[in-house]
Amino acid sequence: MTAEEILKQLSLKEKIALCEGRNFWETKAVERLGLPSAFLCDGPHGLRKQEGSADMLGVNQSREATCFPTAVTTGASWDVALMERIGEAIGEEAAEQGVDVVLGPGANIKRNPLCGRNFEYVSEDPYLAGKMAAGMICGIQKNGTAASLKHFACNSQEFSRFNSDSVVDERTLREIYLTAFEIAVKEAKPKTVMCAYNKINDTHCSDSEELLTDILRREWGFDGLVVTDWGAMNDRVEGFKAGCDLNMPGGSDYMMKECLEAVKDGSLEERTVDVCARRIIEMALNVQKRPHIASDKEAHHALAREAAEQGAVLLKNNGVLPLNENQSVALIGAMAEVPRYQGSGSSHINPFRVVSPLEAMPNCTYAPGCDERGDTTRAMLAEAAKAAESVDVAVVFAGLPERYESEGFDRSNMKMPEGQLQLLEEVAKANPNTVVVLCCGSAVECSWDDQVNAILYMGLGGQAVGEAVKNLLYGRTVPSGKLTESWPLKYEDCVSSSYYGTKDAQYREGVYVGYRYYEKANIPVRWRFGYGLSYTTFVYSDLKAEKSKVMVTVTNSGKVAGAEVVQLYVKNNGSGYRPIRELKGFSKVFLDPGESKTVEFALDDRAYAIWDNGWVIPSGIYTMQVGDLSAEIELIGEKISLYRNDWYGKPQGTPSQKVWEAMLGRKYKEKIPVKGEFTMDNSVMEMKEHSLIMKIMFWAVESTVAKSFDGKKDYDNPEFKMMILSSAGGPLRSMQISGGMKGGLMQGLLEMANGHYFRGIKKMITG
Repeated sequence: MTAEEILKQLSLKEKIALCEGRNFWETKAVERLGLPSAFLCDGPHGLRKQEGSADMLGVNQSREATCFPTAVTTGASWDVALMERIGEAIGEEAAEQGVDVVLGPGANIKRNPLCGRNFEYVSEDPYLAGKMAAGMICGIQKNGTAASLKHFACNSQEFSRFNSDSVVDERTLREIYLTAFEIAVKEAKPKTVMCAYNKINDTHCSDSEELLTDILRREWGFDGLVVTDWGAMNDRVEGFKAGCDLNMPGGSDYMMKECLEAVKDGSLEERTVDVCARRIIEMALNVQKRPHIASDKEAHHALAREAAEQGAVLLKNNGVLPLNENQSVALIGAMAEVPRYQGSGSSHINPFRVVSPLEAMPNCTYAPGCDERGDTTRAMLAEAAKAAESVDVAVVFAGLPERYESEGFDRSNMKMPEGQLQLLEEVAKANPNTVVVLCCGSAVECSWDDQVNAILYMGLGGQAVGEAVKNLLYGRTVPSGKLTESWPLKYEDCVSSSYYGTKDAQYREGVYVGYRYYEKANIPVRWRFGYGLSYTTFVYSDLKAEKSKVMVTVTNSGKVAGAEVVQLYVKNNGSGYRPIRELKGFSKVFLDPGESKTVEFALDDRAYAIWDNGWVIPSGIYTMQVGDLSAEIELIGEKISLYRNDWYGKPQGTPSQKVWEAMLGRKYKEKIPVKGEFTMDNSVMEMKEHSLIMKIMFWAVESTVAKSFDGKKDYDNPEFKMMILSSAGGPLRSMQISGGMKGGLMQGLLEMANGHYFRGIKKMITG
């Protein structure tokens, strides 16, 4: 049967029901019509397929799969072809495990280093994020598995992510936060897109016709299915109108009655429901056509190692690296034995193998120096110093323990654990040849960098991280990764530091995100965007520039083979409200000693355009910058005044709310939850300070979650903390959907929280 034939045989109720999942991970099947269900599964850097009892947080064990490095590491490879190979491997494992839709990749922008989910995202730059996401999507979908590009859009914080409002002006939205999604949609054609939890300018993403239909479908040509993030649906009637097709997870019949009534009274057209249901039918019919594939675990492990090697960034090297086999080496730090190789939350993989640095280098001396939490003692420090003194080179493994960063919550600062800082200081005193291997999902403050001789940043390097570290330290692989986010000297240097972390995300900085701000404001950073060292050297020559094409020759002038990431920046020589320069092209080239290659970049109008009620190119002189070379071209475009005599013309420090509102074009005031006005968009945690029933509810949720952790309410455990924040911290509607709760329980509790106890009991009884 075709999708249209199946659709015609469904009742209205069946069509509405089809637009909600069957359970936590599957869509509904219609057996009498031969329509299969589809299985959706977390998978930004590997599959997390749960069978039987399921949840979104990984507390219930998932099937074994390859744990590739997270996007913080694979993104730093700047290698689109590598991303495609990783995507293809994940797609193969999906086909083998019966997974039809892989929930990834993420294309959200790293707006602030404290975002707890930065490890899942590629970059602070939308061009780089979009190109790398497109590569992964192409790989995942090679064999018929569907990818789900997420989280659409403006989801750049974890605090109050379920019901926060991302307040952003149109230009910033278009140039920064939608561009990565636009590139990925147009170039890779993902079969599904996942809408985010948050609102954008007071409209939930699931309810936004402008976002899901006008922009995504009409402007960009997306013809696939939109699925909610788990529990992200706000109003199903508005969701149908917006083009939000699939409400996940299933089991709650959320707003089924309201949708039926809306069709009956004419406020929702049945043909609108048909459009959404048809897309779900088409997706389910298409994924069942995939061939069965047996994946090669050993090949995928080798690919995970290669990805970790290619994404590692050499931040400092005073000649101590690469090591040679004759040197005595000590591995110091708990992360050498128990590596931090992936993030916490819904992307947590159950790997079939993990190789630690200690396992990969068993002949090295070892001292933990601190525990897995990053805490230490005098005895541990003394043991570490003694080990460091006894060898030629001391390699310290440090970064962020698991409890510091996770989906569900943001970091409170950019600092590393105090115990690790003490360890670094003691080891550096004991051995002048100290190397630091950093393992963390985003930038950290590194005021200690002048005390050590080399720093190798691994990000979160996946299951083969130990083998990758060994190959990099000993020069078997030459480091070639480049940073995809700026590393500020201290958190206060970040433009959004003073207002990040409020419930509503105030995008006051406008287009000045990451290097766009630091360069425009002339703020020094510890390591800049696009930075990374090598064991060899490269020379650029013969730069030729036209409007539509830039060419440059790159030569390996060193003594060993290596790879260089060639980066093209377009600089507008005018002033006003515009970044000094922006990334508009990149290519990773592998060169033998003495070898040269010519790299060519194709440019379109968007390389020069800004958003001004549409994409327009300002007239002027543009400088093409590649390495240490530059060339100018002149373009005749629109006469647009970018002049501003306020913060946006000359940014320094933090933009005030007043100057931001002037740029935004309206006043902003955060909505404070008030008893008597609580809605299904408010959380138990928001209401518990004002309502006894919500206080009791919070206690019940906390106690229930604790049962999965041996009865312990352990807020230092990232999984426990995430589960609390994703349940009691989510709005009541999300609790109802994710909990598969039917009837009027949540609506009744809401009435009680607002002071209407008898009305609440009636709602619970009547549903």
